[in-house]
Amino acid sequence: MAASVSSLLSLRCASTFPQQLAAPNSTVLSSSTASRPSIVNAYACTGTDGMFNEEGYFKRRPILLGIGALATTLNPASFGSAEEVPKNYEAFVDLSDGYSYYYPSDWREFDFRGHDSAFKDRYLQLQNVRVSFLPTDKSDIRELGPMDEVISNLVRHVYAAPSQRATIFDMQERNYNGKNYYSFEYELTSPNFSRTAFATIAIGNGKYYTLIVGANERRWKRVRNKLKVVADSFKVLDI
Repeated sequence: MAASVSSLLSLRCASTFPQQLAAPNSTVLSSSTASRPSIVNAYACTGTDGMFNEEGYFKRRPILLGIGALATTLNPASFGSAEEVPKNYEAFVDLSDGYSYYYPSDWREFDFRGHDSAFKDRYLQLQNVRVSFLPTDKSDIRELGPMDEVISNLVRHVYAAPSQRATIFDMQERNYNGKNYYSFEYELTSPNFSRTAFATIAIGNGKYYTLIVGANERRWKRVRNKLKVVADSFKVLDI
């Protein structure tokens, strides 16, 4: 069944969900590549939810649990059986909410309204990663519809503001341990500002997860490969 606009717009409700700060089952494990792909799908579109007022959302978050907490909170079977974290990255693992991902080791945690976890560059706060989720009765991302339709509607109706032009550069589907993921690269352009990002979406544990990692368009070529590691690392854990 194709994804309806109304179901995708429900993602905007994430801003009303309470944040979970320093959850007791969240921890950190301490311990890149191709140029931008050619455009496979490009959409000139506008939508209803902008991203360029992000600075208004930024607040400090409590510090993460220390490395020492890892031995008692991390379930290796759930996190790739002692999967090795790439150099210059750390792993954020939320066993309570059922997800994990890598982020650059020099980034710091912060509050991003309506999101469950977020990290940003120390000096460039628009260079960041954040994860949110909503309850769903679906069990797999494929149930939302064909990948190109789902991503097109999501970018056009959820991510882009009315004044912004959205372009989708690449879409990919991957499967890890029986779970399907849609990942895509897109750009939102307004008259005075552009931002490029990767997003990964997945469904599991009765939740619709979204990870977005991006940067100012002017810096994108320099950091794209670094941020793709983050987008590709997102995993849903069984809880």
